[in-house]
Amino acid sequence: MPIHYSRKLTGRKRSADANRQLGLVLAFVAGAANAGGFLAVSQYTSHMTGIVSAMADHLALGEFRAYLTGFGALLSFIGGAACSAILVNVGRQHRLHSEFAMPLVLEAVLLLCFGFLGERLSHIAGLFVPMTVMLLSFIMGLQNALVTKISRSEIRTTHVTGLVTDIGIEMGKAVYGLAAQAGHQSPVKASAARLQILLFLAFSFFLGGVLGALGFKHLGYVATVPLALILILLASVPAIDDMSHWLRRLNA
Repeated sequence: MPIHYSRKLTGRKRSADANRQLGLVLAFVAGAANAGGFLAVSQYTSHMTGIVSAMADHLALGEFRAYLTGFGALLSFIGGAACSAILVNVGRQHRLHSEFAMPLVLEAVLLLCFGFLGERLSHIAGLFVPMTVMLLSFIMGLQNALVTKISRSEIRTTHVTGLVTDIGIEMGKAVYGLAAQAGHQSPVKASAARLQILLFLAFSFFLGGVLGALGFKHLGYVATVPLALILILLASVPAIDDMSHWLRRLNA
């Protein structure tokens, strides 16, 4: 990956174009991790709506162990989001180039741990499923909070519900705008650019899910390693910039 492109995507200086491109990559990673995680533990971890609904069902049915697994996933997602906010704010306070890259580095490390240790941990009866669900939920919260802060809540990458809702809104605005124009009423304009990026984000998540499921099916847990490498490549240049700056100050 060219140095200037990595710096553009994950560096401190942001642009709408960089936010959209980073969102597409992270949506792909989230879709792949979510699908691979489902094959590992038969549970999706990218969206809390389903997990909270399942918690209510398990509690009503007296399935307290399953309820606690869902509760752990919820807390982990919140913890991941909080961790992302802390890392970004620390980087901002110290004016680091890797202000937005640090959460991606942490996400990559956690994916590598899952990829290399998943097979061994899978033999621990009664512990593997809750641990995996909590780990992947933490990763999803970490990533979603990062993209939310970067894009000022305009982009989400770990769940498609919001994306599909916004796609429907833009399509509704387009249909109403055409009808209003035909009736000589005040026009309502849909944003073609926003609709395009929403569709691309949803497709990127879907594509990541397909490739993630295929990778896990044929390669097992190590299928998460390429995802981690993508994140490391994205975050490497801002991290190296900070390291170079620190070394120059040390030798000054």
